[in-house]
Amino acid sequence: MTVPPPAPRVVTTLVIRGMPAVHAVRAVFTALAAVEGIASADVSLGRAVVEHDGRATPEQLAAAVALAGCEVTEWREERRRLPTL
Repeated sequence: MTVPPPAPRVVTTLVIRGMPAVHAVRAVFTALAAVEGIASADVSLGRAVVEHDGRATPEQLAAAVALAGCEVTEWREERRRLPTL
């Protein structure tokens, strides 16, 4: 039996301005959760690391953050592929 290769994962790191307190972290997390394709999001003051399947674009992520009242000032994307056993 042949197992298909794992889907590539994309990790996007966002630098976020306008997160003055912890309540903003929850607002950004909730806004990012609505973006299709996101597997996980680790949000802290001024930063979010989002793992997704590649369907979420930096523009969509920035738009979601804007809905939470914050602004993405910088982003970096890294593509990953899980190792084949």
